[in-house]
Amino acid sequence: MPDLTPLFRMVRQTGPLLATLAFSGFAAAPAAAADAPLPPAIPAPGDALLVAEPVLPARYGQDTGDIDENILLPAARDDDDDERKWSRNYISVAGGVLSSPDYNGSDERRLLPAFYIRGRYDGYSFSTRGTNLQVDLIRHRRGQKTDFKFGPIISLRADRTGSIKDPQVEALGKRKLSVEAGFFTGVTHTGVITSDYDQIGFRLVALKDISGRHGSWAASPTIDYGTPLSKRAFVGVSASVNFYGKGFGRYYYDVDPVGSAASGLPVYTGAGARAGAGKYTLGLAGAYALSGDLRKGFVMIGGAQYGRLLSRLADSPIVKDVGSADQWLFGGGLAYQF
Repeated sequence: MPDLTPLFRMVRQTGPLLATLAFSGFAAAPAAAADAPLPPAIPAPGDALLVAEPVLPARYGQDTGDIDENILLPAARDDDDDERKWSRNYISVAGGVLSSPDYNGSDERRLLPAFYIRGRYDGYSFSTRGTNLQVDLIRHRRGQKTDFKFGPIISLRADRTGSIKDPQVEALGKRKLSVEAGFFTGVTHTGVITSDYDQIGFRLVALKDISGRHGSWAASPTIDYGTPLSKRAFVGVSASVNFYGKGFGRYYYDVDPVGSAASGLPVYTGAGARAGAGKYTLGLAGAYALSGDLRKGFVMIGGAQYGRLLSRLADSPIVKDVGSADQWLFGGGLAYQF
């Protein structure tokens, strides 16, 4: 199994229809880094080497709430001496509970079950990040410290597709499930500050609607950092900014005259006026191995993410008048690595 550096990845959520997939961003960890066995002991929290504040990932593309998959769970592996070229094959699964806003911009909350899966085969990594599936087409070599990533993503956006608790937003009508496709690219480096096993990464995700719903695009640059505190414990933090095209803002946040008459909310066209930054997110997550080793067996995972809608999205009546620009996500569960 790849060492402790593949410790960061998990949670994402976007609506009741896709609730079981939402947890996927909450239990992962950037899969890659030195493919060498862990040392007999990693510095404990009180040791002098721990001088960095953890930094967690954000949601890439989907934005109803997710703690990204670059944060928890190390990829499982055996500490053997074979001469394999690529990092060891593994698979990780997780399940838990997610507390998220009713829709992106809501001040109401909902509790959802969630599910996640991630793995690697013959050097190629794959994962579900909430409501999307991605595959890294750049193979990961055993023992490499710097890992470049690139691959396709297919994503489902289900914001406001189900029942809405706020009656005025509900009166605006449901949005249809959108299908988005695109790519991700990035780089991670292992052995940065606290030890040979901490990891910092940068990632960019770009998605385009291919279903004809909002007919626009979304892009998210993210930076994250994670470090093991011991063989049992790991923490990670991240930050990201989400950018949206004009069609995205128009479809999800503008209120036309018909919608205004039905809901009582004022007419609003600012969200679709131009493209730009629509939200930033900050996250924190952690993992604790019940088996005593984060790379195998059962691992408890948990985390929180704060997001804030910006400028024209925050000024939308569904946010400013009946919702909130402040968005919190909380989740926890149990993962198992094979």
